[in-house]
Amino acid sequence: MTLLRESTPAAPRHGSTAVTNGIRVTAQPRFDIARSDPARKAWVFRYEIEMRNEGTETVKLRRRTWQIIDGKGVVHEVKGEGVVGEFPVLGAGQRFAYESFCPLSTPWGTMEGELCFTFGDEDVEKPGAPTLDVKVARFYLVADA
Repeated sequence: MTLLRESTPAAPRHGSTAVTNGIRVTAQPRFDIARSDPARKAWVFRYEIEMRNEGTETVKLRRRTWQIIDGKGVVHEVKGEGVVGEFPVLGAGQRFAYESFCPLSTPWGTMEGELCFTFGDEDVEKPGAPTLDVKVARFYLVADA
């Protein structure tokens, strides 16, 4: 299923906002100086992801994929079910936000990815059911206390 994709301007600071297929995703990162140890080449970044259903149909998050690129250009791909152990259901106008973190061996990097939703709120994903792929626009992880 191919639907119109559009992007909106970046969120404040190093974050991002994108709207894909009626789902707005905003990412807002911040450097976690308390959990970082630059002397050991360990930087930790926290980020909040907010997803808002601006469409008319109920959707359920099934999985996510992240591409994390560190300051040396090394790409790390992370795939998994749900987010932070949850599979949020978003009716029209509803939102869900969560916070997570990303450790890097460099003081800066980027993250971007995709969230995969199905239509409806059923617990079990039906084989062959249409999915809704939603972009998480690139955001920047910068150790700028």
